[in-house]
Amino acid sequence: MATVSERDVLEALAEVIDPDRRQGVVGLGMIEGVEVKDGHVAFAIQVPADEAAAKEPVRKACEKAVYGVPGVLSVTAVLTAHRPAARSAPAGDAPNAAAGVGLPGVGSIVAVASGKGGVGKSTVAVNLALGLATEGKRVGILDCDVYGPSIPRMMGIDGRPTAPEGGRLLPMENHGLVCMSMGFLVAEDTPMIWRGPMVMSALEQLMRDVEWGELDVMVCDLPPGTGDAQLTMAQRVPLTGAVVVSTPQDVALADVRRACAMFEKVDVPVFGFVENMSWFRCPHCGERTEIFGHGGARREAERLGVDFLGEIPLAPRIRETSDSGTPLIAAEPSGTEAAVFEDIAARVAVKIEEALAAAEASAPRIVIQ
Repeated sequence: MATVSERDVLEALAEVIDPDRRQGVVGLGMIEGVEVKDGHVAFAIQVPADEAAAKEPVRKACEKAVYGVPGVLSVTAVLTAHRPAARSAPAGDAPNAAAGVGLPGVGSIVAVASGKGGVGKSTVAVNLALGLATEGKRVGILDCDVYGPSIPRMMGIDGRPTAPEGGRLLPMENHGLVCMSMGFLVAEDTPMIWRGPMVMSALEQLMRDVEWGELDVMVCDLPPGTGDAQLTMAQRVPLTGAVVVSTPQDVALADVRRACAMFEKVDVPVFGFVENMSWFRCPHCGERTEIFGHGGARREAERLGVDFLGEIPLAPRIRETSDSGTPLIAAEPSGTEAAVFEDIAARVAVKIEEALAAAEASAPRIVIQ
């Protein structure tokens, strides 16, 4: 197989003409962040924010051109629109409030995070969002895991979002939730090989260039870990609070401590810990087995002075409903496991109200005499 280089990609893109400016996209400086790895290519196309919808044919032409390069296996091209640099925050302002991505109509934003992958964070995020909806709230969910987006499959949604002429993207919808994910914009088997700045640019667009409407809560399913993408997301998005998911064993709890420390560093309140895969009950004999141990997240929460929100069993139906695209609360709202998620959602709903009340109480008031 032919080896693909960045130069090969740029040479192919140089043949693509922007029909409005009648010049090549490379010569116009529209191409940025080219990444090439083992035949997989990704890049961004810089366009004015108000032209994003109209430039979709240019994006498709760029993808087609790069697919013509020998050795290319996949191409991921996204339209990006840079915002003006944010004003520096006054001294003493919380880092999280310094350069937040404002979302008109969204009352609160809750991050669901984990210090490591494989703990069921996305499953918790989706069922938490549905649980908040059962509390009577208007809820949206944003899949921030650009490298491994799983929300489309879990929500049972196929297809691509649309945008009215010259307007913002319309979110996808199912089970009473609106949602957006990079998984709606690229093929499921396409690897994402972007560095941090490109990831953040894409995430900010998924937030501000989507017509979210009026929401009481937006649930953000963060990538696992505590790297650059997670830290930058916590710093640049006005998060109301965070829910940290873990399994009971010590190796997972060490990562939970790092996640908690990250949120503390950027002044985002941690609403509490959730212990997933807490125990398993045999469907045949009914015996309870604590496969990964039990109670570790609760003890860690007590040690760190953080609330413990609940423990979720390792149950086949949770996995089955997630894989089928109908999350547990939507599939079996009266089931035992659904009740566990709904209880956690009720606790988070209280935490949101407390955080919003505290923020309002601490806001400066202007008194005219």
